[in-house]
Amino acid sequence: MLGGVTLPTCHPSALVIVHADDVLVVADKPAGLLCVPGRGPDRADCLASRVQARWPDALVVHRLDMATSGLVVFGRGAAMQRALSIAFAERRVDKGYEAVVAGLPAEDSGEIDLPLAADWPNRPRQQVDRSAGKPSLTRWRVLQRDPQRGTTRLALTPVTGRSHQLRVHLAAIGHAIVGDDLYAPAAWAAASPRLLLHACRLALPALPGAPASTFDRPTPF
Repeated sequence: MLGGVTLPTCHPSALVIVHADDVLVVADKPAGLLCVPGRGPDRADCLASRVQARWPDALVVHRLDMATSGLVVFGRGAAMQRALSIAFAERRVDKGYEAVVAGLPAEDSGEIDLPLAADWPNRPRQQVDRSAGKPSLTRWRVLQRDPQRGTTRLALTPVTGRSHQLRVHLAAIGHAIVGDDLYAPAAWAAASPRLLLHACRLALPALPGAPASTFDRPTPF
């Protein structure tokens, strides 16, 4: 709960399709749902299995954290999956997120350029690792400050796509995402029943058989 408002979580049958055609399926993943199956039968339910129940040829291209909600694209067939995967690897896909973070940043925008690596003794946590980490860059911009609650709504653009990148980067500069039970201080982790991070925009380049396209989904918090 944040500000007296109960936030939505994943319903067992939730599947919101933003777009579907002969080459792409774009879904809005609810918070609390895996993108792909986890280990064990109790973690078999996931966005991929729900999408593939309707479009058996829809193949996974990228993922969101279980705790993150928002836009996920699937390629229909191996050729489109490969084309999309290359576009993501070459950073030709524009990804936009919104988050509510702890504190009130002094600046209105900025960049976080900190190398990241797995924190192996504490998996699945990631960490800033200046000696062995992979280069990682996040751009952020203030959308709204809430001095009464001590929080700020940010627009986020991950230039790179490291695991937990947005969560680790924001925690590293002292503005952890509200509801983050891995990286936020305990009080901020407990301030929301879900991670307040949403993939709200996905802009795809022109690909074989598919024109350039942009998808947007309102942030549910």
